[in-house]
Amino acid sequence: MAGKFEIYQDKSGGFRFRLKAGNGEVIATGESYKTKAAAKKGIESVKNNAGSDVVDLTEA
Repeated sequence: MAGKFEIYQDKSGGFRFRLKAGNGEVIATGESYKTKAAAKKGIESVKNNAGSDVVDLTEA
């Protein structure tokens, strides 16, 4: 089963998203957005940038 994005409302009424792996484990969460549309744009940003390079900031 493929992963999926879920949009939900947090306790303060904001909209957040989480990315779940195929096994149901949460592997990423988004910040709190004021609107559902903004949360959807956040998801699109993650999708568009998923192929970006990895920068390891722990290496000297």
